[in-house]
Amino acid sequence: MIGEVAACLPVYRTYVQPERATCADSRAIDAVFEAARAHRSDLPEDLFDFFRDLLLLRIRGAPGGPEEELVMRFQQLTGPVMAKGVEDTAFYHFNRLVSLNEVGGDPSRFGTSLEDFHRACHDAQERWPTSMTATATHDTKRGEDVRLRIHLLSEIPDRWAEAVRRWFAHNERHRVGGVPDPNTEYLLYQTLVGAWPIAAERLTAYMEKTAREAKQFTSWTHIDATWEAGLRRYVEAVLSDDEFTADLDAFVAPLVEPARISSLAQTLIRCTAPGVPDTYQGSELWDLSLVDPDNRRPVDFAVRRRLLADLKTGLAPEEILARMDEGLPKLWVLHKALDLRRRLPEAFGPQGGYEPIAVQGTKAGHVVAFLRGGQAVTVAPRLLIGLGGDWQDTVVSLPVGPWRHELTGETLDGGSVRVDRLLRRFPAALLSRSQSPSQS
Repeated sequence: MIGEVAACLPVYRTYVQPERATCADSRAIDAVFEAARAHRSDLPEDLFDFFRDLLLLRIRGAPGGPEEELVMRFQQLTGPVMAKGVEDTAFYHFNRLVSLNEVGGDPSRFGTSLEDFHRACHDAQERWPTSMTATATHDTKRGEDVRLRIHLLSEIPDRWAEAVRRWFAHNERHRVGGVPDPNTEYLLYQTLVGAWPIAAERLTAYMEKTAREAKQFTSWTHIDATWEAGLRRYVEAVLSDDEFTADLDAFVAPLVEPARISSLAQTLIRCTAPGVPDTYQGSELWDLSLVDPDNRRPVDFAVRRRLLADLKTGLAPEEILARMDEGLPKLWVLHKALDLRRRLPEAFGPQGGYEPIAVQGTKAGHVVAFLRGGQAVTVAPRLLIGLGGDWQDTVVSLPVGPWRHELTGETLDGGSVRVDRLLRRFPAALLSRSQSPSQS
């Protein structure tokens, strides 16, 4: 019964303290026991009632007694149960769109509306203005830029389905003894799209880990060496197949630019939305790493220091964008956004506030725009493939200006501004309120 209750908890843990259980704890635990009862109708009802009241400390003896110890230990247990059961099992087996299978994520949710995004940011500013905002950690399932490229598949489902059917048929020649199974093969193709180009050594190590975590044919505790050898042979054969890799190249090529622009937008939002931005080591540039230990490889900080020094020489936006392959535009966004936070701490701090900015026009759904503390504006594109590079009549309603475009150096007036003009020289915009001569 204890195991069933732990397995049914939909969050890592509750936070019941010896002093009291919060309303949120009570709601969560009541829901858990309702689910556990449904799964184990063979167990007595009063046993569930007794254990629920223990976990809510409705039954207790002297302070520091066994009831309190049980609650504390149970709350320590459920975190690992959630991590191993969901993130390290289900997330390696449910491969519908693997970029959704992320720590703390919900694979059933295909994106968020702009209204929900703004509401979440407003709530974060009101309730947790100094919490960490991160898009990658040592524990994420794949690098942030791998994830963004795979996200793009949701915009091209028909083309993706055709490619997968073609690749399944073509690579049948490399499959021996039913290895890999279709689900593992589908994970492989999504990974290749997200991380391409990738060396066989990295990919085989990753696929071996994912298979062990999925626990369908092999696992860390019961390794099937024969099945794993077959998986390695298949991955190596696929990567040595010139016809397949040429097809893969052709499929991935159109995704690279929209994925990179999405990364610039994500970096800008991470650095300017409510919270304290965190940058995981190596993701200052394009990050095509996979899960650990792949994302813990040594970072070439010498390259990053050199690129940062280049940015400080006064390169024009066009010159920065010309060095897209090096990741220079991503480092530029990070550098300028963090510099603005340093210069305007009150705009991004607990008292800074968060306000959505109105966007009108045919492609309004492709823009994220918000104001921080009345002094800084973020304008970022989204859903790049559907946008097709054509903003048409879309405009953003800036507060009264003037405004300085931190990424291009241009000055803009407030009011209605065409998005294609705003993003003419760089694909995202970070604006700061300029001082008039009388104010300076």
